Amino acid sequence: MREVLSYSRRGSRFTPTQAQAWEAHHERWVIPDEAVDEPGFSLAHWFGREAPLIVEIGSGVGEATAVLAAARPDHDVLALEVWRPGVADTLWRVAEAGADNVRLCAVDAVWVLEHLVAPDQLAELWTFFPDPWPKTRHHKRRLVDPGFAALAAGRLAPGATWRLATDWSHYAEQIRAVLDAEPRLTGGPVPRWDARPVTRFERKGVEAGRSITDLAYRRR
Repeated sequence: MREVLSYSRRGSRFTPTQAQAWEAHHERWVIPDEAVDEPGFSLAHWFGREAPLIVEIGSGVGEATAVLAAARPDHDVLALEVWRPGVADTLWRVAEAGADNVRLCAVDAVWVLEHLVAPDQLAELWTFFPDPWPKTRHHKRRLVDPGFAALAAGRLAPGATWRLATDWSHYAEQIRAVLDAEPRLTGGPVPRWDARPVTRFERKGVEAGRSITDLAYRRR
């Protein structure tokens, strides 16, 4: 594990609805943390098929995950989220949407890309509203830095897209500077992606008076 992480693990207490969703769906759709260390681990085994792979980093409560995955039944979507109540919320949303092409995992995203995703494998990468770590002394915890940009670029297939969104203008500027400097990526700010549903994180940002920046970068 990295010494400096881009997230912090919060409480794990479930509401009754979350507990019910967890009980009903976690054995089928949640990849246990310890499973990734087993010899011969493969994502294809957990999805039950070989299909183009999309990774979402920080899926939250699954508002975007369920909608976007349901619209892409021919793709597998690996949603990475460390907050267990959020995972449980995602489970019922995925079930409600009929998106059985989603699997969830709470393992560190950088480790997952390094060890579980092959070079040139990703059909898309989604990073919507990553933790902005707004205090200057915490900026080192931000996910999007030159090292991660290089890793992500190497895992995207040629022509594949990394879609991002943030409601923190300073983070948007940092993301743009970092990704513009990665030679295997090309892109920048784009109009809001119509396919992405408005999530509670986006609503909170708008209500706080912050503007939303969508970015899209394509692997050369």
